Amino acid sequence: MDRYAVIGNPIAHSKSPWIHAAFARQTAQAMRYEAVLAPLDGFADALARFRAEGGRGLNVTVPFKLEAFALATRCTARAEAAGAVNTLAFTDDCILGDNTDGAGLVRDLTVNLGCPLGGRRILLVGAGGATLGALLPLLGQHPAVLTIANRTSSKAATLAQAFAPQAGDTRLGGCGFDALAGQGFDLVINATSASLAGELPALPPGLYAEGALAYDMMYGRGRTVFMQAALDDGATRVADGLGMLVEQAAESFALWRGVRPDGAPVLAELRRLIEAG
Repeated sequence: MDRYAVIGNPIAHSKSPWIHAAFARQTAQAMRYEAVLAPLDGFADALARFRAEGGRGLNVTVPFKLEAFALATRCTARAEAAGAVNTLAFTDDCILGDNTDGAGLVRDLTVNLGCPLGGRRILLVGAGGATLGALLPLLGQHPAVLTIANRTSSKAATLAQAFAPQAGDTRLGGCGFDALAGQGFDLVINATSASLAGELPALPPGLYAEGALAYDMMYGRGRTVFMQAALDDGATRVADGLGMLVEQAAESFALWRGVRPDGAPVLAELRRLIEAG
């Protein structure tokens, strides 16, 4: 039976084994998927051992995505753009690195949430790894405006400049939070981890255009603090990142197995389990 795993530190909390087991049942794939705890200074050794034992692929989570990028012998365009890898596929002579996070985000937005991105005004909050993974797939949807906002404005501006060649007709820019005052967006994506600590990015009020969606890449039971603040500030709809988690996993599964599972029923069941505690 083909063997796959998610590798990270910590890893016990990961939903990936449950998600991929559901995908395997749905698509009738003979495979085994587990969780691997790698020492903080032992990722390369853990990867080599898993591959030597016949492992076919790995999902990579914190804090090893940059190290996985460095160890991959070939990377997809979206992994190159992100500078980080969350999916590895092994053949006899290649370690292929991919980054499925942005594709998972786009599919959750466009398919699960019915939020078209073409011609829309998008605000991406944060300039870290999550933003790096999301930028190229979001630009591929041809929004009218894509603004990166960060506490440190220079970091956002540098990121916008780096992706300018891929922007096409999209007006791509980067700024600090204060510079957002007076602007309106159809979609605001929180790509920071502030919600995990019950905190909020220091966004000015009035950012949500009529019918706007606020999307938090973090998730948990109930609404995150970002989702609640967005509703209080005029967002019409809110969503968390659980769908992104499921859909990025489906992208990895498709890379490994050549068949793309339907994420919607898996997402619905996973949300039911999380809300039930």
